[in-house]
Amino acid sequence: MKNTILNISKIAAAVLLVAGSATSCLEKYPGSYIPEEDAMQTFQDAEQHVVGIYSSLKSSSLYSGYLTLFPDIQADLVMATLTNSNPYAGIWEWDIRPTNSMIESVYGSLYSVIGNCNFYLERVGDVIASETNEDNLELLDTYTGEVYAIRALCYSELIKCFCEAYPSSDADGNNPDDEAAKNMLGVVLRTKYSEPEPVKRASLYDSYQLVLSDLARAEELLDDGDDDPTVNEGDEYDNYYISLAAVYAIHARVALNMRDWENAVTYSSYVIDNEAFALSGTSTNQVTGYPAFDSLWYYDTGSEIIWRIGFTQTSYGGALGTAFLNYTRDYTYLYPDYVPAEWVINLYSENDYRYQAYFADESITGIPNGYSFEIPVPLVVKYWGNRSFTNTYQIYHVCMPKPLRLAEQYLIRAEAYCRTNDTGLAANDLTTLSQSRGAGAVSIGADWLETISDERVKELYMEGFRLNDLKRWGMGFERTPNSYSQTEGNDLEISADDPLFVWPIPQNDIEAPGSDIEGNESNNR
Repeated sequence: MKNTILNISKIAAAVLLVAGSATSCLEKYPGSYIPEEDAMQTFQDAEQHVVGIYSSLKSSSLYSGYLTLFPDIQADLVMATLTNSNPYAGIWEWDIRPTNSMIESVYGSLYSVIGNCNFYLERVGDVIASETNEDNLELLDTYTGEVYAIRALCYSELIKCFCEAYPSSDADGNNPDDEAAKNMLGVVLRTKYSEPEPVKRASLYDSYQLVLSDLARAEELLDDGDDDPTVNEGDEYDNYYISLAAVYAIHARVALNMRDWENAVTYSSYVIDNEAFALSGTSTNQVTGYPAFDSLWYYDTGSEIIWRIGFTQTSYGGALGTAFLNYTRDYTYLYPDYVPAEWVINLYSENDYRYQAYFADESITGIPNGYSFEIPVPLVVKYWGNRSFTNTYQIYHVCMPKPLRLAEQYLIRAEAYCRTNDTGLAANDLTTLSQSRGAGAVSIGADWLETISDERVKELYMEGFRLNDLKRWGMGFERTPNSYSQTEGNDLEISADDPLFVWPIPQNDIEAPGSDIEGNESNNR
C-alpha cells in the first residue's frame, strides 16, 4: 500500500520545486517556493508533497554526488591522476574555502530538504483533521514518520560535515562528554516553515537532541504495534521509502557518532536481527542473474539494502562514477580523475568479492586507459553504472544511492563492542561480514581500532564515511606520492586537529541579513 507513493507522476515534484532566489540557504523558502495558500490542503496534496521530498534527495549535491564523494576524496582513499580534468581540486588538495560553491550546495540542499519537511509537518495536522478515510489517516501517520526520519537524517548529515566530533571525557574517546557538547557549535535548527526562528547555531548537544527527538517520533509513527522491534510490517529490502528498520539504522549511526555505545549496539541489533535483510554473498540473484553482491552495484538491488534512493532512466540524480572513469568523454577510453590509493588496494585478500566488484583493470573492463601514462593500479568501477541504464539507454556512471545498508550496521556494532571491551563479539560481527564477502575470519587484538578502520574502508569504500571516521577517531593521515598522481596534494600530511576536518559554513549564510551564524575555525583559514 505504501508503494503507491512511488507511482505518482513526477509532476508531483514540480508542485514543490518552483525556484526561489534567496541568497542564504536558510531563507524561508530554502531552495523551493511553495505558495502557502495553494499547497497541501488534502490527502492527495500531502502524498504528493512526500513524493517531492523523496525526489529532492536525488540531488547531485547529496547522495548521488558531493555528499557521498567529497568525504572520501578529501581523505586518503584516492589519488588524483596526472592531467586529470580537475574536478573537486580544492577538496582533494585541502583548499576548501567558505565560498566553495560545491560545499555551499551540500549545505543548501540539506536545508532545502529540511525546509520541505518543515512545510509538510506544519500543514499535516490540518489535513489529518479534515480527513475521514481511515486508510488515508493510517497512511498520513506513515508519511509523517518518514518525514521526521528524513529531517533527522538531513540534520545528522549537516552535523557530520559542519561540526566537530562529539567530545569525549577521556583520552581514549570512550565516554561522551555531554557538558562539553553543550558549549560546542552545532547547526542552525529550523523546525518551522512560516514562523521566524533565530538564524544562529545551536549547541552540538542540542543539535543532536533534535535528531534524536525526530527519530523517536518517526519510530513511534512507523511502529506497527508489534512488541518485537525486529519484525515490522513495512520492513523489506530494496525499499525506496523509509521504514522503521531504516529509522533504527539511522539511530545506530547517530549513536555511534555520539559515543553512545549502548544504543549503537541496541539499534544496530534491531536491524541485524531483522529477517527482512541479509548480507549479500555468492548466491545468484534470480532477477539479475549475477551473484548477489555484484547485483548490489550492477543493478542496485539486494537483500541488504535497507533504503535506496529510487532512480529511473528518465528521472535520476548525479553520476557517481564519472570522476573515476569518464568513459563518456569519447566512449572509447577511460580517463579517470581519481584512482584508488595503493594502500587501499593492498587491504583486500585475493578472494574478496568486494575487490572484484569495486575495482578492475583493462583486462576486466576491456577498455584502455586514455592517458599517455601508465596507471599501475586498478580503477574504481564500483559506480560504473546501473546496467539497466547502461545496456538499454547508454546512461553511464549513474547508480541509485544506497545510504543505508546492513553491512554498515555490522560495522557500527563491532566498533561499539570494541569500545565496551566486548572484542569477541566484535570479532564475530566482523567475521560474519568478511566471510559473506568471500574473505577470511577477522581477529581483534590490542590494535582493534586499526582493524575497525581497515574493515570499514574495505566495505564502505567511496560511500562517504572516511573523513568523519577519521574525525571521530581523532586520526590524521598522509598520502604517498607516486608517478601517476598530480604533484599538488599528493604528499599531504594532515594532522588530527586540522580545521578542515570540519567544513566551513558558507560565507553567504554568515553574511546574510539578520544572520547571527558563527563560522568554524576552517572559515578563518
